[in-house]
Amino acid sequence: MRLKKWLVWTASILLLVLAIFYSRYDLRGYTVLARLNNPQESGLLVRSETHPVTTTNAWIHSAGISAAGQLYFPKGVSHPPGIVLVHGIHHLAISDPRFQNLACALAGVGFAVLAPRISALADYHVDGASIETIGESARWLEQRLGTGPVTLMGISFGGGLAMMAAAEPQYASNVRAVVAIGAYEDLARVSRFLATSEEVFPDGRVVPMAAHDYGAAVFIYDHLEQFFSACDIPMAREALRYFLWEQPDQARLLLPRLSSAGRGTMEILLAREIERLRPQLLAAIGADEKELAAVSPHGKVAGLRVPVFLLHGSGDNVIPPAESLWLAREVARGEVSALLITPAFSHVDLKGVLSRWDKLRLVHFMGQVLRAAN
Repeated sequence: MRLKKWLVWTASILLLVLAIFYSRYDLRGYTVLARLNNPQESGLLVRSETHPVTTTNAWIHSAGISAAGQLYFPKGVSHPPGIVLVHGIHHLAISDPRFQNLACALAGVGFAVLAPRISALADYHVDGASIETIGESARWLEQRLGTGPVTLMGISFGGGLAMMAAAEPQYASNVRAVVAIGAYEDLARVSRFLATSEEVFPDGRVVPMAAHDYGAAVFIYDHLEQFFSACDIPMAREALRYFLWEQPDQARLLLPRLSSAGRGTMEILLAREIERLRPQLLAAIGADEKELAAVSPHGKVAGLRVPVFLLHGSGDNVIPPAESLWLAREVARGEVSALLITPAFSHVDLKGVLSRWDKLRLVHFMGQVLRAAN
């Protein structure tokens, strides 16, 4: 009888320890999401899991690459594990307040977070050199911290590039896990979605979904020579840059400095009537198929042998959520630790109003990520 009671007592203690262990990371996940939604969040649960954070400029020198960045460090944590956080396509890059909120929130729960500035993404380009910058950033952070391999976490177009960096053999030993948020698997397929508003799923389904004109404008900015004459390109680049920076009035001031044909194309873009440029978009995508494939995870990430976490907004109209399903199919079986397609995000912006179930799923997903990263 005593032995039986002892076994029951021991089992109960073990279950309690396991429950505390797993709920601890879900609590940290909740803290990250709460601080992402509101950096000033100061509830009891959030305060209990949050460290003060210091932010310093970093200059990443590694294997011939040099990149500026920011390092977020939790005070009071002597040997924090590392996360390399890769921004998406945006001119503010690592200075985007939303991005900084996420970096601070992750550092606040005990991680050293390195945010390298990917110059091509800051200028609305997706290129192969960025893969090396991301991989070398992981190597640099691991060497600096001395706490073992680091986690790569990429957002939007940075997510696809982060997965490719993690799959490179020379960086395999530097990467503990990879997290892709709103990422792409095939850049040509995403580009066609932006031109046609048709989302293609791995099972062959084609579903109508209104694409955001921002994504098509980014594609055109990266392929100006296929939409504007040589003499119009410098001014078209400046005008389209203003448009992408959400300063359309400044872009309109440059219209008189374009040729008649160039002005017509730019007016269509400023009016957000992308469907009128669909034939040109599809022709440009077809012409650049090889270049787009070179910077796509498709066919390149099956060798990943670390935990992979895929998160996508169900209403993402820049990179459609089917892309995360394609990524899950591409990665070796057993390496996808979690896949969540959720109404919690539009593209990469967190929504404030969610059902309790959606909140719980998102918190648990983030808890799994933090557990793997630790």
